[in-house]
Amino acid sequence: MTSDDQTAAVADAPKASIRKRSALRHPLVLLLVGVVVVDVFAFLVAPPFPKHGQSGDPCGFPVCFIDGNLELVPPAVVWDLDPEHPLPSGSLVIGFHPSITNTLLTMWIVMAIVLVVAILAARRMRENPRGLQNFFEWGYEGLYNWAVSNGGRPAARHVPIFAAFFILILFCNWSGLVPPVGKIELLRAPTSDLNITIGLALVAFGYFEFQGIRANGLGGYLGKFFPLGELRKGIGAGLIALFVGLIELMLEFVKPVTLAMRLFGNIYGGEVALGVITALTVALLPIAILGLEVMLNFIQALIFSTLTLMFTVVAMESHHEEEHASTTAAQHGAPAEAPRSAPVAATVH
Repeated sequence: MTSDDQTAAVADAPKASIRKRSALRHPLVLLLVGVVVVDVFAFLVAPPFPKHGQSGDPCGFPVCFIDGNLELVPPAVVWDLDPEHPLPSGSLVIGFHPSITNTLLTMWIVMAIVLVVAILAARRMRENPRGLQNFFEWGYEGLYNWAVSNGGRPAARHVPIFAAFFILILFCNWSGLVPPVGKIELLRAPTSDLNITIGLALVAFGYFEFQGIRANGLGGYLGKFFPLGELRKGIGAGLIALFVGLIELMLEFVKPVTLAMRLFGNIYGGEVALGVITALTVALLPIAILGLEVMLNFIQALIFSTLTLMFTVVAMESHHEEEHASTTAAQHGAPAEAPRSAPVAATVH
């Protein structure tokens, strides 16, 4: 190639880049215009109506429009297992009533889909993965690296439960963004129901408490919260240690509450925001909010599963190891180094 050809190729490069951007811009513009047209057509043909009223009732803007897009906090009952003894009505009712709700039904559907896809991916394992197997191995490897980088080597054995929580919660979160979930009474995003998030948090709580007792023994694990041995160092030191231990014990029972409320609040709040924006605007802004919800739902699934992993690693640490680290650091004139998992857990929290 001569120097003139090289100069011409360099001069044509920006033009080619501009042509590529123009070629991508036209389909995107057509897509956005198509979405707006469909949204306006749907508004004219099937305008919002009061959710609990008749289809012919007038709908005032914006209250009725917003009400038609929002789900109430209590889930709808799909199948009442004890219709003879209903819960009392009221604004705040706490009780136990056996029933199948729309959030529970949707969660079962999500679980079935995830299991079927996982079975298909592992059906014919190859040494050189490709297709669905390659995607699953790539995803699991990413979760493994994330878990080990945050929790260290002790977290490696708990990657399966960490990955299980993440995948289940992620697809439960995303299910609320897929029509007709949330638009018909039979289906609703599972994690927008406080009952579901409390159940997930209690399972996580039981798991990391069990692992803590398994690693340290019942006496050693309770010794973290009731350090009676500190009384040998003096009454003052013993009382301070017992006071700190009681605070840690109370915080231990706060963990499942924070897990459940954080997940529920973010998912339900996102649905409310998306419903309000959809009712008040035309398609373009709801599309942006929908994209933001996809990312936020991913982050919430990662936070829940990561906190469960870090709580497990912290529960497995023995009180004697912490004392030994503090004593060794004091002997060498250096400040005691905190366990690797503790600052990460606090940061993610």
